Amino acid sequence: MPYTTEHKQKTRERIVECARELFNRRGFAEVSIDEIMQRAGLTRGGFYNHFKAKEELFAEAIAAYQNFNPAQRWKEFAFDNSDCGAMHARQLVNAYLSDAHLEDVEGHCPMIALPSDAARAGPRVKQAYQDLLERMAGLLAEGMSLPDGADRRQRGLALAALCVGGMVLARTIDDSAFGDEVRCAARAMALELIGPGEH
Repeated sequence: MPYTTEHKQKTRERIVECARELFNRRGFAEVSIDEIMQRAGLTRGGFYNHFKAKEELFAEAIAAYQNFNPAQRWKEFAFDNSDCGAMHARQLVNAYLSDAHLEDVEGHCPMIALPSDAARAGPRVKQAYQDLLERMAGLLAEGMSLPDGADRRQRGLALAALCVGGMVLARTIDDSAFGDEVRCAARAMALELIGPGEH
């Protein structure tokens, strides 16, 4: 009996999530299709029912993070997705620069886990990476308290750069106290950019 469309979609999502976690842990080049499929509980042959090549899967693994909900992975965070104001932007910044995110290597955002891999990849991966950055910047910009005429997009991109840069540096620094200091500085500046009050 053939598999249902729903079953195929769930299988594809499982492959994507397993790949994303392995890519985060070891990088694109160091992870094989066999490892991804084994982690997903499937055979290698099944891979080609869903993807033409590993790089196609890589692009989808990056794109899938657009739907990431920190509250589903890190229990200390609760989000009200109906709120697009300053409180929501602050929650996003705090979750992104949190200890939970730093320590959860498999749960890392691809922008901090895979920048070098994405830079070496093809156009589809680079587009997925750019789309993820634009989504993050847009979500953060929505919650900013800005004076009339302020460039919301520019500030959103700056805010995203602070968050991503703070985490990239923190995860590459051996001195954990210094890494914490970097994250705290990035968080303080990001929250200042968001400003007080509600959107």
